[in-house]
Amino acid sequence: MGKVFEYSVIVREHNLDTLGHLNNASYLQLFEEARWDFSNKGGFGLDWVLSNKQSPIVLKAEMSFRKEVLNREALLIKSEFEGFKNSLIGSFKQKMIKSNKKVASILSIDVGFMDLKERKLMNFPKNWVYMVE
Repeated sequence: MGKVFEYSVIVREHNLDTLGHLNNASYLQLFEEARWDFSNKGGFGLDWVLSNKQSPIVLKAEMSFRKEVLNREALLIKSEFEGFKNSLIGSFKQKMIKSNKKVASILSIDVGFMDLKERKLMNFPKNWVYMVE
């Protein structure tokens, strides 16, 4: 298992659906915000992506919803790199945790690193591997 990255967020009105709870698409958006947060902190933010023409990408996502999330709730998103499946594919598990410590959602994703010029998967940059392991 790799490093655990933490990201805190408050659910806002624009994240809600007509039932008054977190919209299913907003879960994915908040999980992505958490990934961008640790990517930026590790030196792999948008500026790095654009200048190097390389980017981490999601290849597969599987999410489960466990507890309802309401407006203005504080959430902690924990992201952990689980390892490499092969030289081109790695996996992350992300958990969305409510302030009462209950897990609201779990997202398991397979990730790759894309060469944006060649439009194909490439080996993970060594510095990125160091950041997550």
